[in-house]
Amino acid sequence: MPHIKTTSEEQFGTPVKALSPGDAEKELDALIDEIDAADRAYYQNDAPIMSDAAYDLRRRRLLLIEKVFPKLVRPNSPSSRVGAPSSTAFEKLTHRTAMLSLDNAFNPDDVADFLARVRRFLKLDNEVPLSVTAEPKIDGLSLSLRYEDGILISGATRGDGHVGENVTANVLTIAEIPQQLRDAPAVLEVRGEVYMTNTDFAELNRSLEKRGEKIAANPRNAAAGSLRQIDPAVTASRPLRFFAHGWGDLSEPLAQTQFDTMSRLADFGLQVNPRLSRCNSLDELIAAYTDIEINRAALGYDIDGVVYKVDRLDYQARMGSVGRHPRWAIAHKFPAERATTVLEEIDIQVGRTGALTPVARLTPVTVGGVVVSNATLHNQDEIERKDIRIGDSVVLQRAGDVIPQIVEVLIDKRPEKTQRYVFPEKCPVCDSLAVRDVNSKTGKADAVRRCTGGLICNAQIVERLKHFVSRGALDIEGLGQKQIEEFFHAGIVSTPAEIFTLQARQEAGDVDLYTYKRNAAGEIALKNGVPQATNQKSVDNLFAMINARREPALDRLINALGIRHVGEKNARLYAQNYATFEGFQDAAIAAADEDSDAYKDMLSIDGVGELVAAGVVDFFREKHNREAVRDLLQQVSPLRAEKNQVQSPVAGKTVVFTGTLETMSRDEAKSQALSLGAKVSGSVSGKTDLVIAGPGAGSKLKKAQDLGVEVISENEWRALIG
Repeated sequence: MPHIKTTSEEQFGTPVKALSPGDAEKELDALIDEIDAADRAYYQNDAPIMSDAAYDLRRRRLLLIEKVFPKLVRPNSPSSRVGAPSSTAFEKLTHRTAMLSLDNAFNPDDVADFLARVRRFLKLDNEVPLSVTAEPKIDGLSLSLRYEDGILISGATRGDGHVGENVTANVLTIAEIPQQLRDAPAVLEVRGEVYMTNTDFAELNRSLEKRGEKIAANPRNAAAGSLRQIDPAVTASRPLRFFAHGWGDLSEPLAQTQFDTMSRLADFGLQVNPRLSRCNSLDELIAAYTDIEINRAALGYDIDGVVYKVDRLDYQARMGSVGRHPRWAIAHKFPAERATTVLEEIDIQVGRTGALTPVARLTPVTVGGVVVSNATLHNQDEIERKDIRIGDSVVLQRAGDVIPQIVEVLIDKRPEKTQRYVFPEKCPVCDSLAVRDVNSKTGKADAVRRCTGGLICNAQIVERLKHFVSRGALDIEGLGQKQIEEFFHAGIVSTPAEIFTLQARQEAGDVDLYTYKRNAAGEIALKNGVPQATNQKSVDNLFAMINARREPALDRLINALGIRHVGEKNARLYAQNYATFEGFQDAAIAAADEDSDAYKDMLSIDGVGELVAAGVVDFFREKHNREAVRDLLQQVSPLRAEKNQVQSPVAGKTVVFTGTLETMSRDEAKSQALSLGAKVSGSVSGKTDLVIAGPGAGSKLKKAQDLGVEVISENEWRALIG
């Protein structure tokens, strides 16, 4: 059967299934770098650097690679998180229930696949009814509202999905958000979108332009910027609106279905989209999508697709989430908008992993009412496949944001004597060789070209330090990307350990982080003979935050090291299995021998495959890494990994599922066990506590019996966990 390319494969050239593990690994690193940058720009700064189409394309390509190469899934993969860490301009507010994002569908086949996945996960035959709701996907800013006894207590942006910005004072100025609800339960956390109508947006820009202020690029940016004003009075002057589309923390169930729960929210006094409908088949869903798309312009506000949600809430609860997405919902996106412009230059950016990423600089052009001037070209292969040249006229594609994807080169408009673009073979930062590894078996070069400079490459060192202090790692507030760059280029910080010696070096006079008041002659002003620092408080606060991280959680420290393939998820797995940093490091060093028990034990950790294990082994094999860790451990004392606090009969136990499960899918069983605090392993060993064996169980069952591990049936498992 011939291979049919997906949208992302058409964009990126090589079909995912044709990639070698090495190719896939390199491409994932580049995709993570690009998506991370886009997330920070969109969620923190309300200033997108990539179009919806380009962003969705990269996420889809990433998910395809992760599906075909599950052992390559990074713990720091964008597929396992939502958004980006919240801004420091507001106080933080932790969501009781995580605010997840939605996976995307782009055509009816994707929607059909979604319905099939739902039925497969829940083990529903095609004859069993399956209702799904459909509603417009508002292009606004996600907001969580907490009501207690019907009174609005707080409002928070999504942030990274777990911690958002406390914008309560601003929320109280929005007329469409009621401050008191009718007959609401004791606790009700409402989720929805803050948006601005197209008419209100146009009027706002006219008034901003008259005052000589910067106008907003689109209604979404205008709404986000208005909600996140430091002065609530500014927010109050902006015409913001709100649609509720879901909920988080609840003191009691509101109904048994999505549709009926949304009706209850409307009864309480909240705005619910009137285009919400309940569908009972694929045809009805596509009909609802088509109707909303046809009437899109008449809505009066921006939408970028239609959201589908499984209607029954008990089904939603069973399905849960995977990574950053609920399994029971998906967004069917609208086609992208296009425009033509000229590619003026190609710049090369170097990421934390050394990946060289080409960025197109474009003659500014308006696409869908937004001026765009940059596009990410992804990698060398994409440039060569499309034969993209400086000076070319190119077709851009955009779906709601600022930076588009280059989808076509207009060859007939190509200027004479243009030259094929030659991708640099040296790093533009450190001048080290930039190479594409070649798979020894296939002879195929990796998709991404990488700098070989490693720790001597300033781009990589700086990015590794930024990762070290980031939210998912050590989370050192006050030490952001800008400060890291300044400290590095000033020669103040070049290793993680040096972050923790800043205060001692300041007190010893080896560094000076203060900014001093100066007199007219430029001399440092004195008060009672003492120099007066203008930023002493902020520096002292930084020292306090650094000192507060001298006893980090073990998984955070492991993640902070920036080990290849090890992010938050796998860092937690390693922490849970080894308990101490010494245990983790000793195991990694011993696992260098692939015949050792240490290596076999590491591979037995569910979620840790050969590549993830190799990343850890390779990291500790390097002398300079061991020295950096040694210096760091002289400054910090990582805590032992906390035991799982979930109270259940299987909490803390290592379980293995084998054979055919008859009442639930393997994914549901694994998800269920993890939610109850168990560890799920893919192999049986002396550390296994329990094996759940169904029909057809083979070698794992025999090994469990040989080792004397307790074996139970699927029905006994269900009885055990209640």
